[in-house]
Amino acid sequence: MIPITTAKNRKTALFGLGGSGMATAKALIEGGATVAAWDDNPDTVARAMAAGIPAVDLRTADWAAFDSLVLAPGVPLTHPKPHWTVDLARASGVEVIGDIELFCRERRRRAPDSPFIAITGTNGKSTTTALIAHVLRSSERDVELGGNIGTPVLALKPPAKGRFHVVECSSYQIDLAPSLDPAVGVLLNISPDHLDRHGTIELYAAIKGRLVENADYAVCGIDDAFSRGVADALSHQGKPVVTVSVARDRAGIDLSNAPALRGDHNLQNALTAKAVCERLGLSASEIAAGLNGFPGLAHRMQIVARKGHVAFVNDSKATNADAAEKSLASFETIFWIAGGLPKQGGIAPLASLFGRIAKAYLIGEAAPEFAATLGEDVAYEISRTLAAAVDHAARDAERSTAAEAVVLLAPAAASFDQFPNFERRGEAFVNAVMALDGVEDKVERS
Repeated sequence: MIPITTAKNRKTALFGLGGSGMATAKALIEGGATVAAWDDNPDTVARAMAAGIPAVDLRTADWAAFDSLVLAPGVPLTHPKPHWTVDLARASGVEVIGDIELFCRERRRRAPDSPFIAITGTNGKSTTTALIAHVLRSSERDVELGGNIGTPVLALKPPAKGRFHVVECSSYQIDLAPSLDPAVGVLLNISPDHLDRHGTIELYAAIKGRLVENADYAVCGIDDAFSRGVADALSHQGKPVVTVSVARDRAGIDLSNAPALRGDHNLQNALTAKAVCERLGLSASEIAAGLNGFPGLAHRMQIVARKGHVAFVNDSKATNADAAEKSLASFETIFWIAGGLPKQGGIAPLASLFGRIAKAYLIGEAAPEFAATLGEDVAYEISRTLAAAVDHAARDAERSTAAEAVVLLAPAAASFDQFPNFERRGEAFVNAVMALDGVEDKVERS
């Protein structure tokens, strides 16, 4: 935990008592703040009170007495309309901030020169964050990993000299962190997303760009127009920025021994991690060893096991065609497990990659629709269940004469017809693979 001593003796309203909200409340209390916490869910408030968090109904509170409103990142700040607590705070001139802002303030007090690496982007930010942390840890650095990727930032160890904080930041968190000032800021890419919360792509892009505006050093992808615009603006202002482009920099990195980093999307992640770690002083050999040893994130192009020439890859996070396209483009001979709860557009956008598919194994409600799209172009069977699909795909892949045959779970559909979430679906895939006879070379899973 990071006690927020910068809020000592300050009266702080806090709204949103999920995982990050609870961590923030505890950090504020530990640092000496007077906290008044609330949530729209009575059960959540009751759990917080049971954990010793003071609860105050913020609808009837005296807002003139508050110094700050700390808002959980899942609570609307501007769109589709500000949350009622935001309206009350602004009416009383109370600042509205989030947990990343509290972290930044505490870092400036405790250890302003400690290495703080903040990462954002529409796609790939979790993998890049985990990859940077892995490379640093592999070189025996003291590393704290958190933020939007899992562990709330204020649940990490406090900033200290020589301690690296590698923090994934969502657009929601950036919007609540007006003084965000990482030692190294990373902007991977920008494409339309979360417009229901930010209104327009231009506003969304501007929020993403804030992460690197006050960084001591910025690493920016330039393979999309919005990110390129951010990088150009930094350069014109004379700020230190290094750019990353998959097309331009492809030859600058060797990932032949990094099986968890296949595909152009992972190439961008790896190039970015390399640029960051070079800036942080790691040697070329340290970076190469870290990249090669990266196990990948669970459910995201995760190589879970091998059986002879057959690799089993869990990309359960690929819940739509756009996400599945990246994994299909990463392999040559694919025994594809797809289906679930279909999304608009189905798998028709993937037609250009059908030639890579040796056979498809269709599951869930989407099976008939996906079968109609595949038609006579791709051999398929309707396996219905994931367990049956794994069994049949493994059997057929073993018979393949390809140098590498890949049993790939990239559903291109939501999980909710058969599983509560994509994580449970991925776990079911892993369990089915591990139950196969003769599975060997089990790969470390994060």
